[in-house]
Amino acid sequence: MFNCSKLAIARKRRQLTKKELAEKSGITAVTLTRLETGKTADPSTETLETLARVLGYPVDFFFGQDYEELTTDAASFRSLSTMSAAQRDAALAAGQIAFSLAEWINERFDLPVPDLPDLREDDPISAAGSVRNYWGIGYKPIPKLLTLLEAKGVRVFTLAEKNKNVDAFSCWKNDVPYIFLNTFKSAERTRFDAAHELGHLLMHRHTPAGHLDGEREADMFAAAFLIPQDDLISHMPRVHSLAQLIEKKERWGVSVAALARTAFNSGLISDWHYRELCKQMSMLGYRTAEPRERAPEKSTVWQKILGLLWKDGVTKAHIAKELCLPIDEIESLIGPLVTTDSANRVTEFKELSLVR
Repeated sequence: MFNCSKLAIARKRRQLTKKELAEKSGITAVTLTRLETGKTADPSTETLETLARVLGYPVDFFFGQDYEELTTDAASFRSLSTMSAAQRDAALAAGQIAFSLAEWINERFDLPVPDLPDLREDDPISAAGSVRNYWGIGYKPIPKLLTLLEAKGVRVFTLAEKNKNVDAFSCWKNDVPYIFLNTFKSAERTRFDAAHELGHLLMHRHTPAGHLDGEREADMFAAAFLIPQDDLISHMPRVHSLAQLIEKKERWGVSVAALARTAFNSGLISDWHYRELCKQMSMLGYRTAEPRERAPEKSTVWQKILGLLWKDGVTKAHIAKELCLPIDEIESLIGPLVTTDSANRVTEFKELSLVR
């Protein structure tokens, strides 16, 4: 039976208004609205095939069960102020597709069990220290943040929208934590986004998403989690210049702007000196282009999954076909997280095994 909600998801993923999709498909906006609201239960074969062609989705996608819902209130976006409504809806629709992909994977693999402490009562700085202690990582730098998050049961996906306005977001679904990252940003900013979303997952699980205090708290958490104050003071007791910050930022894998801000908040930089550093960073374009950018982090879990599937002759194209999805949706969700030869390699990840 035709599923009207699937049509809405496909339209949102392509960031089309109802009017735009109707015009491209040669039908009226009223007809499309009736299809999306279920008032027209069964579209003609010709209409459905046209919609599928325009949207770039298999016809079979528009049948079957509803996807699990994901609302704006349930998702903690890194920032909503820079996103258009169409971009927000496209990101949420990607999340719904990711839930379907995750379910497919869960049926075939034993993934790490979520192990995130409940830190709703902690302030951001305390929460950063608490989770480091809980996970037994002390105060050393975290060179592979995505690997750590995956080992603790966080499901990581990407939003390959090629638009910096589309920000990261996180959510809980069926007691499983999810993080969606925009890898169009620099590797350093993507790491900070991931830590920011971890802060939301730990501190704001039962708090309405999008509140300003929550965003500020998640930023404070991310800085403290990635750059523990004791380690910062030990390795950079004084700040002399922007060049020093650029050299030192590699230790913690953060942007030069984030390191400067954290050093200022820790009392290592005067107010005047911090303002001067900000002026220099703006003049040099470091707000948009990161100096000495590090290589993007890759997913350990997805590399292992694709490697094991490849050994059984299963590719991303096969996954897309089983889920009745276009291959570009699979690529969007996991493509940036894996290397091009990941299908030919099986990386070590002791907590992941194939269900037989």
